[in-house]
Amino acid sequence: MRITRTEYLNKLIAFKDKQLIKVVTGIRRCGKSVLMEMYQDWLLQNGVEQDQIIAINFEDMDFEELTDYKKLYAYLKDSLVPEKMTYIFLDEIQHVTDFPKVIDSLYIKKNVDIYVTGSNAYMLSSEIATLISGRYVQIEMLPLSFKEYMQSTGSMEDRGIKYTEYLENSSFPYALELKGHPNEIRDYLDGIFNTIIVKDILTRRKILDPLMLKSVLRYVFDNIGSPLSSKKIADTLTSEGRKVDVKTVERYLDALIESYIIYPAQRYNVKGKQYLKTLGKYYVVDIGMRFMLLGKRNTDAGHILENVIYLELLRRGYDVYVGKVDSFEVDFVAMNGNSIFYYQVALSVRDADTLQRELRPLLSIRDHYPKYILTMDDDPEEQYDGIRRINARDWLLGLTD
Repeated sequence: MRITRTEYLNKLIAFKDKQLIKVVTGIRRCGKSVLMEMYQDWLLQNGVEQDQIIAINFEDMDFEELTDYKKLYAYLKDSLVPEKMTYIFLDEIQHVTDFPKVIDSLYIKKNVDIYVTGSNAYMLSSEIATLISGRYVQIEMLPLSFKEYMQSTGSMEDRGIKYTEYLENSSFPYALELKGHPNEIRDYLDGIFNTIIVKDILTRRKILDPLMLKSVLRYVFDNIGSPLSSKKIADTLTSEGRKVDVKTVERYLDALIESYIIYPAQRYNVKGKQYLKTLGKYYVVDIGMRFMLLGKRNTDAGHILENVIYLELLRRGYDVYVGKVDSFEVDFVAMNGNSIFYYQVALSVRDADTLQRELRPLLSIRDHYPKYILTMDDDPEEQYDGIRRINARDWLLGLTD
């Protein structure tokens, strides 16, 4: 089943023929290659000839020779179409040595439109980004949203049942093909997980202790939505008999973030308008992968909902932080340009004490930016001193503003 990732596709279309390198990043198997194919199909349907499109996937053995940057550049240069725009697609570009040199040289030529994808944030690390600084736009891709999952079923009904399916079956697009076969989904996710660990982390980072790396990741997966520090992780694992120091944990966390398997949410002091360095939170790219790794023991549905909301805010283009207001915490402070939105996330606020607990941090914020409580309560929307309580599934599906 091929799902048109409309929002991402429209972003590429909007940047067509603009003198910017289009860089699509995201975890392996989130749909980057399929997105490139969809965009190429769109180009062909809109007046571009086949010979104007050059597409290379560097995970295909047929192109292994071109992972040498000089050979790649010579090949691409010889393939350019005179007097017409040539559209170049380089998939999983991180496999090419010194690839920024190739991109930079192509960028300065006329009639070249460049699109690259990568499964590791290292490709945009400071030394690489410096070479193409100001010349690229990044499109960060995630697995399927709940809305995309619902659309794939052909119906927007049975939202509660499908929300559970969405979590358990995974948000990776290909998992839709395996629906109804939980063992196959598990094997598929295990394959993605091990490829990331081996190819994107152990090999590139030269990490010699894969078991400790997996222990750190399991700990983070088990504590999504909880304040964490490298020291806390190191102390906990050491107390369990797996001795590890803080610097090693920090190195492993950086590698896991680079591979897009976990995402950090830094703390932000709302009143002081300061970013705080300590006790941020981490969220996982896919809840199905979390179930695959940890099983369904001790499932915290509240933190899982929080994880889903966090990823959706990223999809919608926000920078997302954990808010601190005096001694209170706001689950998410979402920023985009000059706009700020505040969100509390809770499974239910039907209990009066719980409602007051969720309202308190938002009520203590004195600015006039929008404030929301997102819950799984199937109740009509309500407002409390301007704070809107909304059903989380409706919000995820874009049925409420």
